[in-house]
Formats: sequence, structure tokens, C-alpha cells
Amino acid sequence: MFSKKIRNIALFSVIAALLVAIGYWNISPESFLDNKPVVGPDQSAIDYYAVNARSVQFLPDGKMQYEMTADKVEHLKASEVTLLTTPDLQMYRGTTYPWHVQSERGEVNPDGSEVELIDSVRVARTDEKNRTMIITTSRMTVFPQKQYAQTEQAVRIDGAGGVTTGNGMKAYLKDGRMDLLSNVRGQYEAR
Repeated sequence: MFSKKIRNIALFSVIAALLVAIGYWNISPESFLDNKPVVGPDQSAIDYYAVNARSVQFLPDGKMQYEMTADKVEHLKASEVTLLTTPDLQMYRGTTYPWHVQSERGEVNPDGSEVELIDSVRVARTDEKNRTMIITTSRMTVFPQKQYAQTEQAVRIDGAGGVTTGNGMKAYLKDGRMDLLSNVRGQYEAR
């Protein structure tokens, strides 16, 4: 009877050991780890926004450098790019005759040195002699600190008694000079 008891204990021990081994084989410790794929930050996640935003910056001498308004300003957390909805910028540069810059949308890089204006871009200026110049294009990059703007898109310039069109432009806002890069055409009124 004693040997039968030992035999049953040994048999149950072997069966239990086999069940534990089979269980370990099928359920490894790694299966309990969280193996969800690592996903980076959502590139479109907005960490803050403002509605009816207004920003004013002054030069060191106290004169106004620019005044900007936008229906909406959204800051993207991952890229630190700021998205603008209907930006409207008055670039005074310390003068009394500002450049008036408008578009449907805009994107400002993280340090504010580059502004991409997108869709229905309009840049206008009236000088001290009451002459108005209006530049229109579909897309333009503005470098506010350098007082420089450029585009590779089709451009139309209305002013000085006529219309000038071309593809691509470099605009030196401080000097009031624009260089059209290709396919330049002009139509002027004869006086």
C-alpha cells in the first residue's frame, strides 16, 4: 500500500510537471509584456490655440514693426509650427506706410523667421505719393526679419498705371524692389 501511494504521488508529480512544462511552453513570460507598437506623437496634435488673435511687435526705438491679426492661431505640438487662419499683417518696419499682407492660411516656423502664406495671397502698399501697388499670388514665403519675400508661383502686380505678370518673384520689401523671375509680361496705359 505504501508503494502504491508513492507510485501515485510520483505519477501525479510527473503529470503536474508535464502540465507546468506545457503551460510554460504555451504561455511564456514575454506574452505578458505589453507589446503594442510604439507610436510617435500625433503630428497634427494641437497643444494650444487662440481665436481672434492679435500680435504687435515694436522696434527697439519704439516704432511699430508689425501688427498681425488672425481668425485662428493653432500651435502644433510635435513640429512647433504655428498655423494661421486668415492672417492679416501690417508690416510697418518703422515707417508710416506699411505693407499690408493677407492670405487664407499661413504657417509660421518654430522661431518665427519664416512665414508661408497659402491661398489668395495679397500684398498691398500705398506710398507717400498715394500710389497703390497690389501683388497677388497663390503662395508666398515671407522672411519678416529680412524684410524679404519670395514665390515660385504665378504673380500679378497691379500698380504704376499698369499690370505686370510673371512666374516667380523675389521681393525686397525694405527697398520696395521686386524681381520677377520668368515669363514676364506687362500691360500699361499710355498717357
